[in-house]
Amino acid sequence: MLRILLFMGTNVAILAMLSITMRILGVDQMLAQSGGINLNGLLVMSAVIGFSGSLISLFTSKWMAKRSMRVQVIDQPANNTERWLVETVAHLAQKAGIKMPEVGIFPSASPNAFATGWNRNAALVAVSAGLLQQMNADEVEAVLGHEITHVNNGDMVTLSLIQGVVNTFVVFLSRIIGTLVDSFLAGDRREQNYGYGPGYFIASMVAQFVLGILAMMIVAWFSRWREFRADAGGAALAGREKMIAALRRLQQGQPQPLPDQMAAFGIAGGGLRELFASHPPLEKRIEALQRGG
Repeated sequence: MLRILLFMGTNVAILAMLSITMRILGVDQMLAQSGGINLNGLLVMSAVIGFSGSLISLFTSKWMAKRSMRVQVIDQPANNTERWLVETVAHLAQKAGIKMPEVGIFPSASPNAFATGWNRNAALVAVSAGLLQQMNADEVEAVLGHEITHVNNGDMVTLSLIQGVVNTFVVFLSRIIGTLVDSFLAGDRREQNYGYGPGYFIASMVAQFVLGILAMMIVAWFSRWREFRADAGGAALAGREKMIAALRRLQQGQPQPLPDQMAAFGIAGGGLRELFASHPPLEKRIEALQRGG
């Protein structure tokens, strides 16, 4: 809860500072002359739009994960492998100081795993059938330690809130750019209160697209940074050599990327270009662990 309040407070402070800066620079007067746009109203609208999607995604993350990935939650272990998996997650969760997450297995031949959930004490940790088949017990333990670290660090909440912040700025700035472009193109039409013209809609859509790409880069950079922290946490919980061995096994296994909504919470990276990738290259993660990072 404190993490949520801090990020919400930070977002409000940033929006307030942006509003003050716009006023100091006289942009609000330009916008008023362009059609009477209300900066405060635009800020509120942008925040509502910007945070709605990310918060809905956060609070439905477990439900979506179970259905999209066809996760079979282990209520009662049916065999020794499931029993070991549940007991290992319980041990790591206790060591990390969080409540026992739900544990599940999803049907995929590729070695992968993810953690999700809106609360560190009400999370889901799931591994693929391929991971259990292709990794030994030490390597699976390290992967589970990595995912438990994601949960313990509150990464699902933090990433969603950062997404909400950048979404807010994308909406806010694209609407301002659209208004200014429309004012420049419209001339007397705006003074006669004819409303927005096609220039506003075209400019705001183009600006939202361009700013959205920049926002994706910011979120992806944070996601990559999280992975180094989760690797270090997995090494602390399960052992550095186990974590390195698990990442090396992933290199050999060439894991397939998770669906977009789950990719940022997995153990393995997707095949995207580095600036937009949710995970750093495996070799860089291994090097960081070898350096003690």
